[in-house]
Amino acid sequence: MSNLEYSNVKPINNLIESFHRLPGIGPKMAQRLTYYLVRMSIKEAETLANAIRDLKEKVIYCSSCHNISDINPCSICQDTTRDSSIICVVEDPLDVVAIESSTVFKGIYHVLHGVIAPMKGIGPEDIKLHDLVDRINQGNVKELVLATNPNVEGDATTAYIQDLVVSLDLKITRLARGLPMGGDLEYADFVTLSRAIEGRQVLG
Repeated sequence: MSNLEYSNVKPINNLIESFHRLPGIGPKMAQRLTYYLVRMSIKEAETLANAIRDLKEKVIYCSSCHNISDINPCSICQDTTRDSSIICVVEDPLDVVAIESSTVFKGIYHVLHGVIAPMKGIGPEDIKLHDLVDRINQGNVKELVLATNPNVEGDATTAYIQDLVVSLDLKITRLARGLPMGGDLEYADFVTLSRAIEGRQVLG
């Protein structure tokens, strides 16, 4: 028996293992969630199941910025009140949520869905870098805000993007270093993010 086989009831073990595969869910938490669902009413369970099914069937990636959305283009890309000449480049959709919560940034986004990490076998072609260049080449973009996380891989990705667009007529900035080295945007508080965005620095 595996370490997650807490019961001789196969559906329980299957669900525990499924929860355990989710990021941040250890075996004990997976067990607690499973037994909570066992006690849940059929109606509540169906509501949860429908929400998960809707997530997989209706959530898509915006064809412009690659953020997750239920419409295409996403609501941010469609918002005519935002400044489309400023693109904030982030690693993943949770970073968009974090920056939007600051209410300071009024431009649009480009989600890379990762960073360059050679040790993990992730190169420039594995993230949405060339789509970013295509967007810039379409014109109208005046500033690129590089908002990768302040760690080694984030800095390497920022440097690569700088080299990629160095010949283009662009203002390139990055978030001010109010963000701690090694931290993630999604965990930054409102004040720190607001100051980082307002104090973004010109690169080069």
